[in-house]
Amino acid sequence: MQLSPPFSISLIYAIVCCNKRDETIVTFAMLGSAKDIALERAASRWTATHVAAIANTSLPAAPLIKASVPLCPEYDFWDLWPVQNADGSVTDIAGGALWMMLSAPRQPDPNMRHDIARTRLLFENKGDWQDCGLLFPDDLNPGSREWSGSALYDADTGNITAFFTAAGRRGEVSRSFEQRMFKATGALDLFGPNPRIARWSKAEPLVRNDGRHYVDLAKDQGVPGSIRGFRDPYWFRDPLDGRAYIMFTGSQAGGVPHCNGVIGIAAESNDSSEPAFDLLPPIVSADGVANEMERPHMLVSDGLYYLFWSTQSSVFASDGPKGPTGLYGMVGGSVTGPFEPLNGTGLVIANPAQEPHQAYCWQVLDTFEVVSFVDHWGLKGHDPTHNPALNRKQFGGTIAPMLRIKINGSTTRLLGLA
Repeated sequence: MQLSPPFSISLIYAIVCCNKRDETIVTFAMLGSAKDIALERAASRWTATHVAAIANTSLPAAPLIKASVPLCPEYDFWDLWPVQNADGSVTDIAGGALWMMLSAPRQPDPNMRHDIARTRLLFENKGDWQDCGLLFPDDLNPGSREWSGSALYDADTGNITAFFTAAGRRGEVSRSFEQRMFKATGALDLFGPNPRIARWSKAEPLVRNDGRHYVDLAKDQGVPGSIRGFRDPYWFRDPLDGRAYIMFTGSQAGGVPHCNGVIGIAAESNDSSEPAFDLLPPIVSADGVANEMERPHMLVSDGLYYLFWSTQSSVFASDGPKGPTGLYGMVGGSVTGPFEPLNGTGLVIANPAQEPHQAYCWQVLDTFEVVSFVDHWGLKGHDPTHNPALNRKQFGGTIAPMLRIKINGSTTRLLGLA
């Protein structure tokens, strides 16, 4: 019997993967089409062996940050991302580019910024940055805080769709770490002194988490310092078939407690029902190796799919090898892999050993320029954890110097400042 897609019957398939102890895990699922079966494959593994190998390589260290200039003295800024076209390029808007960046009024303790985070819109033109105010009206976010995401420009309509994380619940009495992913669309307005996005639609959920592949954060949010993940939605269109996907920071359902980081993925639904995307199994797993694979994003170059993420040194397994805080990545032949670690280890850019916390949350643009924010810089070996004055003084809260990398197949090279 010969079948041609789309199938009208459901098929059973098995996902086979290994956990930290190399024990085989098999998961069965029912799917409805050959295309979905091709998408639902075993997650590629980022293993302890890969991380351990970093110690035997030359560290691709970023240049030392020697000064930190605030964007706005009254605000701290951190994670940032540009408004992009469907092909992943940065959208040219009025001769410059629009960026979204997490922000909070400056607090005595910058670590508290996550509890009051709002997204601000910034306009960049030839290195000059202008603050264009809060991205969303006060009543748009269904959560109590706004966390990271991505943004897509539609040239046909002039609209911009923001994909974002709603942390907590609006009106909650005590802070929670529940995370849900939403989208909202607004109209680009260039008629005022600064660009803005107006006439926002109602926030719509991107996906529905049934807890099968990813930890359900309505039930298990983790604890401060080791929270679960269901955040950082990054929109990507596969140039091969035109289908859209959402990649995100996730936590493996049934994984190693407090160390179950994965990169999740959802595919654009084949019908008009809500939510707009259907969850698939993770595409990369660090279960048992690291707790977080943050701000995942993808670009295609020379027919290869490059998947990048950021991981802090503090979230590696306590009983395993630890990598530096840095930008990591993998390469594969399709949007769902299989993937192999770039440079044999996954490490693409590291903070310098002298200043291991100077920057974070890197994003690789289609030009191979790399953006990030200034974290705790210029510490000179001091620990700000129990020094409030140092903690405040040396938190940059601004945009880090842009870097540039070169990619050749499965290897990368840090070229230095862009």
